[in-house]
Amino acid sequence: MPTKTKEKKSETEPTRRSFLNILWLILGGVALAEFIAVAFAFLRPRKSKARGEDTDPIITAGAVERFNPNSVTAFVKGKFYLACLEDGGFLALSRTCTHLGCSVPWIEKEMKFACPCHGSTFDITGKVIDAPAPRALDIYPIAIENNIIKVDTRRPIKRSTFHFDQVTYPKKTV
Repeated sequence: MPTKTKEKKSETEPTRRSFLNILWLILGGVALAEFIAVAFAFLRPRKSKARGEDTDPIITAGAVERFNPNSVTAFVKGKFYLACLEDGGFLALSRTCTHLGCSVPWIEKEMKFACPCHGSTFDITGKVIDAPAPRALDIYPIAIENNIIKVDTRRPIKRSTFHFDQVTYPKKTV
């Protein structure tokens, strides 16, 4: 008779095996839910950036007086360099090498841009000093209004070499 009570007891109490089976089902369900969430996040179209400064293609670089002649200032947000030439003119140069698209750093000690990928070098105007780059660095249009420099980063202007008509000068006040 004692064996019958043990059988009834084991039918009502969960065994270790049934507990582990339930645990695996729960963990499998959680993993499946995570996979579905990741898949939907991947397939959902990206949200466009909020309207504001981040999407504005016109970058305000600052006042003309802020830039010393014969200097280069990097603008990370617009992905360009603003070069203030020796005569006070300005060029907004693309940071992308025209050879294979590597990012080109400005080396102030040597006063040149040097591509780390294949050794192309450019002067302060973006003109090719050493190949393999086939043409000068691209430029962006500049507008100087009330002695404030604004750079339009919508589309770079491709050029074969440097010309003085590409330089933007501040208007002289009388």
